Amino acid sequence: MVSSYLFLIMKLLDGKALSQTIFEELKSKLLQTVSKGNKVPHLVAILVGNDGASETYVASKVKSCQQIGVKSTMLRYPAECCEEMLLEKIQELNENKDIDGILVQLPLPKQINPEKVKEAILPEKDVDGFHPVNIGKMVKNLPCFLPATPYGILLLLEKYNIETSGKHCVVVGRSDIVGMPMSILLGRKNYPGNCTVTLCHSATVGLDDYIRSADILIAALGKPQFVKGEMIKEGAVVIDVGITRLPSVQTKSGFKLFGDVNFEEVAPKCSFITPVPGGVGPMTIAALLINTVKAAEYLK
Repeated sequence: MVSSYLFLIMKLLDGKALSQTIFEELKSKLLQTVSKGNKVPHLVAILVGNDGASETYVASKVKSCQQIGVKSTMLRYPAECCEEMLLEKIQELNENKDIDGILVQLPLPKQINPEKVKEAILPEKDVDGFHPVNIGKMVKNLPCFLPATPYGILLLLEKYNIETSGKHCVVVGRSDIVGMPMSILLGRKNYPGNCTVTLCHSATVGLDDYIRSADILIAALGKPQFVKGEMIKEGAVVIDVGITRLPSVQTKSGFKLFGDVNFEEVAPKCSFITPVPGGVGPMTIAALLINTVKAAEYLK
């Protein structure tokens, strides 16, 4: 009976709707700043190879730029592209005063060191928030470009007025892109934040018990439907970062997107939960565009 009641009050953290609101706000802001003679922000996205998921992500970013009035350029390189060529192009973009933001879509082919690529982008043009300078400033709680996915999650928590102070947040997954920065951001003395954070990973003993103790769960481990209903505390807030394309008889395409959380089992126990798709993904793009607009203001 308790679970049925909670299901009635469970709220979706609708990243798709919120991102559209943010896009409209950014569009309005840009119309005003450009009308005063300021430049139109310019984002360059670099795609190496033909990974299907990366193609989709970059296309979504370019489309969103067009929606709000940000100039975007997409540079494509074959999977055989050498590291030296990519680094030379990044240096060229760094020196181009018309370019405000640079992102290189990950993952990269094995012959290219992603850390060298992240470090090659000027910190003030690093709108993905991956440069060591931006990461260091994030740790020190100084102004910087935050990594886009964790930033998008913070915006979700803030806009839905979710209480975070003093809550136990469990982050499952320790990637540089999501898990690690997410754990730091939610532990900072900010809102959203001021949590007691536990960062779990593949070597964590008793992972189910940690998940069960979470007031706020961030699932970013890349294992579809790993988190089951019996793992969730009643009334928990669940943020599902995972997205995996799997065969399905339920769709005409024969495929369906799944998150790291078994939504049907978990949702009845939650106070808030993100859908997949339509939760964290759109907020990642919204955060990226916020960073890009800020970059243009910094560089003008």
